[in-house]
Parts: sequence; structure tokens; C-alpha cells
Amino acid sequence: MSATRTYSVPDISCDHCVSAITGAVTPLDGVDKVLVDLQAKQVTVDGGDDTAIREAIDDAGYDIVA
Repeated sequence: MSATRTYSVPDISCDHCVSAITGAVTPLDGVDKVLVDLQAKQVTVDGGDDTAIREAIDDAGYDIVA
């Protein structure tokens, strides 16, 4: 069973943000599902490596807050 992680990403505000983050995280090894919640400003990822996911979100131009 893969881990599910939720990241707080306060910069997300539109469909472009959803597409950018989904496109950056989905192709990562081991990622089964990516859900970007605009209202909650959260990204939930099933599977994948935490470090790789964080780097992909950062590379897409978004900051994760603890």
C-alpha cells in the first residue's frame, strides 16, 4: 500500500495552478494519484517519494508550507 501525503500550497489559485502541479507530480515514479484542492489550497498525492514530490511542486513554481 502506498503512502498518501497532503501538502499545503497557499499559492494555488486557479485551474492553471492545478494543471501545472498535476503535470509536474503525476509522471514521478510511484505516484498513483494527484488531487489538487483549490479551496483548501492543498495537494494530496498517493504514492511516490516525498522529496521528489516536494521538488516537483517547487520546480513548478509553488511553495509548500509546513
